[in-house]
Amino acid sequence: MTVRIDEIEVVNLRFEYPPGQGFTYAGGTATGRLTTLVRVHTDGGRVGTGSAYTHPELARVVIENQLAPYLRGTEVTDPTEAWQAMTRLFRWYGRAGAAVTALGAVDTALWDLRAQEAGQPLWRYLGGQEASVPAYASALLWRDDLDLLRQEAAQYLDDGFVRVKMRLGRCRDYDEAAFLAVHETVSGRGQVIVDGSLRFSDDDAAWLGGILAAHGAVWFEEPFEPDNIDAYVALRARTAVPLAAGESETSPRGLAELVRRRAVDIVQPDASRAGGITSVLQVADVARGTGAKLATHTWSDAVAVLANAHVIASIPHGMTVEIDRTGNPFIDELLTEPLKVTGGRLQLPTSPGLGVRLDESVVDRYRLAPGFVPDGNYSDMMFGPAPAPATPYAAAWPHARQAEVAPG
Repeated sequence: MTVRIDEIEVVNLRFEYPPGQGFTYAGGTATGRLTTLVRVHTDGGRVGTGSAYTHPELARVVIENQLAPYLRGTEVTDPTEAWQAMTRLFRWYGRAGAAVTALGAVDTALWDLRAQEAGQPLWRYLGGQEASVPAYASALLWRDDLDLLRQEAAQYLDDGFVRVKMRLGRCRDYDEAAFLAVHETVSGRGQVIVDGSLRFSDDDAAWLGGILAAHGAVWFEEPFEPDNIDAYVALRARTAVPLAAGESETSPRGLAELVRRRAVDIVQPDASRAGGITSVLQVADVARGTGAKLATHTWSDAVAVLANAHVIASIPHGMTVEIDRTGNPFIDELLTEPLKVTGGRLQLPTSPGLGVRLDESVVDRYRLAPGFVPDGNYSDMMFGPAPAPATPYAAAWPHARQAEVAPG
């Protein structure tokens, strides 16, 4: 089966939170969200869809100015071979980063087309047996009022999730109090995942890791900066809680290094960041040989959620997928059939390919004109004047009260 490419379309999307409604985290207060959609059109009328989570203009330039002219009019028989050919185009300037991320959106769209041509949902085409995967609710950002954290965590359980991820990395007082508050709320019904927000020293991470292990946290994610692999290796010897990282890596090479050095128990590739479905499959092959599990990251849009989910459903060491619950319309509104989680599992499409159908009114509403990105804090990406720096981890939590700490 072959796919002849007719055209590649790039659509950047931008959403701005209403004043006062953006979430607060280690990087400040988010004011909006960004993502990039890519649609690969074939001469037979089929359309494959992918997405990229990077600088929107860099993605557009790479795809429109280099990948599209290269692929237009060609026949693609194997997305993996096309991936390898595309990486050679920018070997000298883009072996990681925005170029690989942009390539990944095209790669995901090619896998979508490949499975469509085969008449199978992608998870089945890749060898999966079940049309659902475990999924967790990702939010629970910094809050001074821990009752609000408790209410939020309880709502996610009511929404069908059994695992919730919270962000820590503020200070010891807050981190212990907030974790115990959420743990107590979900105990008996669910489990807690902790994101360290890249904010910990070796000793602070070991301290918190001990608390998380004692209370059965699912994993401790990114306590350190992504390049500090030595710190991850050392921490694994000091704590029993599983360690996770990988969302900051934008190439299969970087993800493989985490696994091969046994720096993490759980590796977190993202098809929308690290080179598409081909890249996630490559990382899965490396992880299989070391006993590491895959728990894909997603923080951009529902296309990325499903791209990652199809892979997780197809591999035996696929652990779970992430679903942003911070009020992101690219997660909640982008598809005509919204993501559905029941019993802690994301239900996968059974139609051929990725099974995504975009709500074109939503695409048009948030379409960003080419050529610029408005200033703002977009969670992982910032444009314009530097935001106020986050307080150092050693700073005390000014709102700490002994009564806030839930019983251990």
